[in-house]
Amino acid sequence: MARIDVNRSGEMEMFVRVVELGGFSPAARAARMTPSAVSKLIARLEARLGARLLNRSTRQLQLTPEGCAFYERATRVLADLEDAERAAGMGEAAVGRVRINTSASYATHILAPLLPEFLASHPGITLDIVQTDAVVDLLAERMDVAIRAGPLKSSSLVARKLGETPLVIVAAPAYLERRGEPLSIADLENHDRLGFGYARSVDGWTLREQGKTTIVPVSGRVQASDGEGVRQLALSGVGLARLAGFTVRDDIAAGRLVPVLDHLQTGDKETFHAVYVGQGGPLPSRVRALLDFLARHGRVS
Repeated sequence: MARIDVNRSGEMEMFVRVVELGGFSPAARAARMTPSAVSKLIARLEARLGARLLNRSTRQLQLTPEGCAFYERATRVLADLEDAERAAGMGEAAVGRVRINTSASYATHILAPLLPEFLASHPGITLDIVQTDAVVDLLAERMDVAIRAGPLKSSSLVARKLGETPLVIVAAPAYLERRGEPLSIADLENHDRLGFGYARSVDGWTLREQGKTTIVPVSGRVQASDGEGVRQLALSGVGLARLAGFTVRDDIAAGRLVPVLDHLQTGDKETFHAVYVGQGGPLPSRVRALLDFLARHGRVS
């Protein structure tokens, strides 16, 4: 890339490049500049802003809190500039890569079946899908959108609700034939309750019996890193599982899984959101296209 002019957008672009490439030297090589010139440019930016953006050491650079905030806003500004240039030169077609972080369950049962329609409608967009049930830092992981289940913590993320789904306790017929069907909370002591290998907002199954609400701890010999893994374990007859309704609806209809303890359920539902970095400001058209599509077609129930 040619040398970046010293102006506000150029300073932002160089700062973002330093952060994303991990240092002055790789950023300088990419921009065909010297490391000292890049260092001076960043120092001039910090002086103009009156804030330190990077803590420098001999081995690495570390973003300060002010640097994190500036990086977040700078990436949005640069994306908006890119969108504006595209719109002027080739219309409002959404173009570019969108990185999505999503649970394996949502990816399997909701997102994957919708992809042919989305990709056909937006030929200029490419998708990079990362599947994990663990909550990731969108900024640190360079994610554009994340699909998250459960209550949202207060943060700088903006959320669009994608619906909610009931939680269902299920087991494979073969497991119930072997171990018997639980009819009460006490019966669960004799059953393997499949768990998750990561922290959850409620560590257990909330059930109500004789007017009393109890959180039953998950206590089984096997756990998995995501909901789809737990579903596969349940299908294999390893134990009981409490899963989002939309992930097991077809299994129940086909008789592969059987709901149990419905009479003890509290009506708990799991809410899904599409979240992204920002405070409601303009979004890149590629991200906005995906969010609008998911709001229309990617809802859970």
